[in-house]
Amino acid sequence: MKRYTLEEIGKLAGVSRATVSRVINHYPHIRPEIRERVEAVIAQTGFQPNAVARSLVSSRTNIVGLIIPSTVEEVFTDPYYAYVINGISQSCNTNGLILSLFLIHSLEEERNVIQAVVGTGLVDGLIITASRRNREMLATLLASQLPIVFIGQPDNDTNTHYVDVDNVSGGYLATEHLISLGYENIGIIVSYMNKSGEARLDGYKRALNDHGLPFSEDLVAYGDYSLESGYHAMKQLIKRKPQAVFATNDTMAFGAIRALKEAGLRVPEDIAIIGFDDLPSAQRSENPALSTIHQPIQQTGLDAVELLLKVVNGEVQKAQHQSFRQRWLFAKAAAHLERLAREAKNTATS
Repeated sequence: MKRYTLEEIGKLAGVSRATVSRVINHYPHIRPEIRERVEAVIAQTGFQPNAVARSLVSSRTNIVGLIIPSTVEEVFTDPYYAYVINGISQSCNTNGLILSLFLIHSLEEERNVIQAVVGTGLVDGLIITASRRNREMLATLLASQLPIVFIGQPDNDTNTHYVDVDNVSGGYLATEHLISLGYENIGIIVSYMNKSGEARLDGYKRALNDHGLPFSEDLVAYGDYSLESGYHAMKQLIKRKPQAVFATNDTMAFGAIRALKEAGLRVPEDIAIIGFDDLPSAQRSENPALSTIHQPIQQTGLDAVELLLKVVNGEVQKAQHQSFRQRWLFAKAAAHLERLAREAKNTATS
């Protein structure tokens, strides 16, 4: 396919090179008939403007940076990241943006990323997953005045834009469901990595309080959202003999179930488990399928890009906090879980 120049497109449309450039860069005050004529020629020729030249004119690169403070192994083994990245990439494709991924797990990687994105004009804006606490990096990036949107509530949320779910309500719903089944001695596996974990713990505490149940630190075990951390946290909780456990993400819930099976305990007959995420693997799991709180992971990625575009274009002045309300989602065998739990209780009392 022939590569056309701006001059050639201008000759075909009967306008100047400068007019073609203005049409491509969406300048206002161009007569509709001229804009239509130029756009028709561009469509007919399949013309693709030079990205570098275009960025010099518009001061935009059309590149969005995605920073994930995690290792490569974590990103490519945790299903959560697959869905959030898919949402971000879909929205970038729809809006004609290029997505650039940065993974950070060490101080050296952090310095390299900051050098790459601050002051170089490499990206128009950043999306950052608030998966880990990193206050120094956050302060540096916020001071750079780059447009930034977080997925998940960051530690410093006063003047930052973020998209998240209502974690307090989600934690409350998960705990209340276990209480509704008659459980009173309920443990929790919570992440210490970010504010989302704290909020889900807060929802757990509120549900206990509202139903007249005491909160005990002995029934709290900590993880980092990984399978292994859920496994080790459950091994600690087993010693405290909870009747049920709320794991604040599905991946830790799967680790907890593995620990229970190794200990010869049945789910939910001996200890009931509920997760948080509603990953597809929760519905595919068996004996029984994992009951879990739904959060629209892919949609948060889509909405983060849309919010970032508004920030880049100056359409948003004050910090925006977009929060999804959870809906309680039973996995395919949730009814089976309830029946087994009640049968186990009836057997124990008979």
